[in-house]
Amino acid sequence: MLALEHGEPLDEAVYCEVMFDKTISGEVPEHRDFIYHTAIPKLERMGVKVRVLCAEKTYVDLFTGTVTRGPKKGMLRAFPICGKCYVQRDCKIKPICRYQKSLPADTVQYIGIAHDEPKRLSRLKDQQVSLLAKYKFTEEDAKQLCQTAGLLSPVYAFTDRGGCWFCPNAKRKELRHLYDNHPELWAKMLELQAMPGKVSEKFNRTERFSDIDAAFRKEDALCQKAA
Repeated sequence: MLALEHGEPLDEAVYCEVMFDKTISGEVPEHRDFIYHTAIPKLERMGVKVRVLCAEKTYVDLFTGTVTRGPKKGMLRAFPICGKCYVQRDCKIKPICRYQKSLPADTVQYIGIAHDEPKRLSRLKDQQVSLLAKYKFTEEDAKQLCQTAGLLSPVYAFTDRGGCWFCPNAKRKELRHLYDNHPELWAKMLELQAMPGKVSEKFNRTERFSDIDAAFRKEDALCQKAA
């Protein structure tokens, strides 16, 4: 939107979709619906070409992959480590980098990092530009811009961040939303938790996914009792 408003060069918008498995998206269902039924059509009506990328590997492929060397050889790689997410690396960054290599060497990549995110801005590489920073848009400014244009994802009704629904960095309210509204996806994670031979049983830094499930069940039971 800033590119269009200020006449910045813009060839296309690129979106890389992470997949849970071959048929289920890694996007929270409400966000995926927004992307395909609201965001992409609206951008295309604005004259912006949208390119969708997807990795060959899925979260389940990576989860069930086995360690090939070292003391844990033969064990399932299991849950990604917080801060060192192999899902982001293999399912998002690699497809984007592969696509970039097919483009001219002087292609500029617009990155959505806000003016008030100096640490992230300092990590931008050559040929990467933040229009939010150039036009001094903070995170809140960006949110308001999207909201005014009818392009604010519905996930911001229950969280202040976006991310895969199986992300180990997911906040409690995000997990609670998944538990309450998408039991079929919640069950998929419990199935993975139950698989034997994993490198680690921890979903995040401190808990197994089954621990979180038990905590939510206890919360529900206490609420029912109080009612």
